[in-house]
Amino acid sequence: MMTRLFLAAAMSIGVMVAGLASAQTPAPPAPPITGPAVPLPLKPGDAFGEEVTLPQRTILYVEGEAHWDAAFETLLGAYKKLTANVEKLGLAPAGRFMTIYTETDDTGFKFWAAVPIAALSKEPPQANVFIGSTPSGKALKFVHRGSYDAMDATYEAITNFLDGKQLEAKDVFIEEYESDILKAPENDLVVNIYVPIK
Repeated sequence: MMTRLFLAAAMSIGVMVAGLASAQTPAPPAPPITGPAVPLPLKPGDAFGEEVTLPQRTILYVEGEAHWDAAFETLLGAYKKLTANVEKLGLAPAGRFMTIYTETDDTGFKFWAAVPIAALSKEPPQANVFIGSTPSGKALKFVHRGSYDAMDATYEAITNFLDGKQLEAKDVFIEEYESDILKAPENDLVVNIYVPIK
């Protein structure tokens, strides 16, 4: 079953107990309590499990792979390369940037960083930039708000939703960025997640 690796790990807190030297000795400051990043609340109208039909669209894309701990930085690099190629070819994007995850495992993932295009250029794209098509057909749409790291909690909620509905996802999923992934504050992303269903 499709899942994106959940990066949140269980944390343990160690407590040191020391004897009191005197009543006037101040206690050491408590360590900050940290945990996994959490998404921002959804807004009215945000989809969570909405059935949609994805149309097939022509895309310009770059292939890549990354370790989970460098995922966001790797995606940004891929989109910078893709943007430079779109501009060089004089193409007009016909939609938002999207990441199509083609394979995931415990250490990382493979992906296409893509942008829909309305028309092909007479000039071929640069090396390692390709023309292809998006996945199409029946899918469920989910909205994520917040940081890229907080998407792990959103994907966990998606997995629970699919399990509760006894739905089986295909081995690919798509993130479409409502906010400009290259310009928006990293903690304020709005992402449509599409999960194609078998």
